[in-house]
Amino acid sequence: MAFNLKTYKDKLLFIPLGGSNEIGINVNLYHLDGKWIMVDCGSGFADDNLPGVDMIVADLKFIEKHKKDLLGLIVTHAHEDHLGAIQYLWNSLECPIYTTRFTKNFLKAKLSEYSFAKDIKINEIKPGNRFDLGPFSIEMVPLTHSAPEMQALMIRTSAGNIMHTGDWKFDPDPIVGVVSDLEILKKCGDEGVLALVCDSTNVFNEGVSGSEGDVRKSLIDIIAGCPKMVVVTTFASNLARLDTLIHAGQKAGRKVALTGRSLHRMFAAAQESGYLTDIAPLIDERSVGNHKREELLIIATGCQGEDMAATAKMANKVHHSIKLAPKDTVIFSSKIIPGNDKKIFKMFNTFVKMGVEVITERDHFVHVSGHPAVEELKQMYALVRPQICIPVHGEPVHIHEHAKLAKANGIKKTIEVENGSVALLDANDPKVIDFVENGYLAVDGNYLLPDSSPIFKMRRRMRDDGIVVASIIVNGKVQLATKPLIVMPGILDQKEDEEFLDSIAQEVTEAINEQRKQSKGMLFIDQVSDCAKSAIRKILKNEINKSPIIIVNVGEVD
Repeated sequence: MAFNLKTYKDKLLFIPLGGSNEIGINVNLYHLDGKWIMVDCGSGFADDNLPGVDMIVADLKFIEKHKKDLLGLIVTHAHEDHLGAIQYLWNSLECPIYTTRFTKNFLKAKLSEYSFAKDIKINEIKPGNRFDLGPFSIEMVPLTHSAPEMQALMIRTSAGNIMHTGDWKFDPDPIVGVVSDLEILKKCGDEGVLALVCDSTNVFNEGVSGSEGDVRKSLIDIIAGCPKMVVVTTFASNLARLDTLIHAGQKAGRKVALTGRSLHRMFAAAQESGYLTDIAPLIDERSVGNHKREELLIIATGCQGEDMAATAKMANKVHHSIKLAPKDTVIFSSKIIPGNDKKIFKMFNTFVKMGVEVITERDHFVHVSGHPAVEELKQMYALVRPQICIPVHGEPVHIHEHAKLAKANGIKKTIEVENGSVALLDANDPKVIDFVENGYLAVDGNYLLPDSSPIFKMRRRMRDDGIVVASIIVNGKVQLATKPLIVMPGILDQKEDEEFLDSIAQEVTEAINEQRKQSKGMLFIDQVSDCAKSAIRKILKNEINKSPIIIVNVGEVD
């Protein structure tokens, strides 16, 4: 039975549609008095289960049914896993957006190529300010993260207050943005917080997450010691790291260039918002050939092995301007996101074979996380003192571990949610009361397809078992006019396996003739097709143990 919202029309509810089965794709809904607000609308990386797809987003069918009551989308910060789905899902929302200046500028740049961009109302909210949306009074609470102007949300309602942390850490030297204001968090705790909806990404990491200021010092030393050209690949949305890398390169006396569309977009939004203003001019990536290799630092997209990003193009020797050479260095200043391991390690090996030195977080201090480790989570609990802890931004194993940690540190009640959970935020009996429709959509070229689409099942089968195309010509009496033509790209080679293919064509011919005898000379086109498919399927299963897609085209001649 579908969730009956009418039963809970006056209740405070929390529903994650993304980010509570995985790290990324963050989409969160809050409900009270029949009205909704959404916090973040992010994208995530696709895995091998979706051939041909790079990005996935949350399926918003549930809130689309209630979008007349959706008062707004609040974007906490400018990271793809928190805003990267807006351009794909805007038609499902059609509500105003609320965010800070930097995130607004970044989002506008992302949306500028879409015709509907002019219809989107993006309201700029100053960090620390308050605004009201129906029964929700929202205060922006600045916290430190690898993106500037990250805003936690203190959501005040008549049914209780919620602290939604977004992504955060306690960094004493964040490079870009402000140091988290612990006093504001304490005041929120003093006022009373019913529920803390909190980042779980690094719940298995003991201690603290580390400071961006410390990684800057390390990168300055590493880059200064590299003999030839240096390429550093990182998340384009990590503005603190971009600032660090530009300063590290220029301190080492190197010319700095950016490569990758999303990096250029981030850089432009940063400067428009008043960041990255104290640096020397960068050089155009198309002019790198005019400089000595030892004078260059290239900052590139593609730290997760994305096929079309700048780093992969360099690995595949197809980048339009930048060619790597022996003794160059590629630094991966990033974390390896689970699921991207194979693609990333493949690039490592490609670079090493080229004679290029590869530096990663495994062997050098080149990355710190933007998310809280265990001691920071404990500090957040102590400051905010919520009645309920709701872990999000993690896989089920992260959320479960976070719930245990919260209980061990004095939080009496926790709710372990997953995407689609309907959590009742009630001081006496908080719990998951139901589930709503949820899932994922694959960004497949210019289309959005459910990840359960038969198209992906077909692609997986073609990838794993190949495809067979048989062309059969019959005359007006549905008799074979010529020998069947059979091609099996990715299974058999037309030249090397010519003899085997001929034998398959012969067996198909014999099977069709036998079917004609059994039908007493009366044969229909559909029977020819089915007979050919059956013969090919049986041969391939017996001979090479494959079950490919089989397509039979039957044509008629006079």
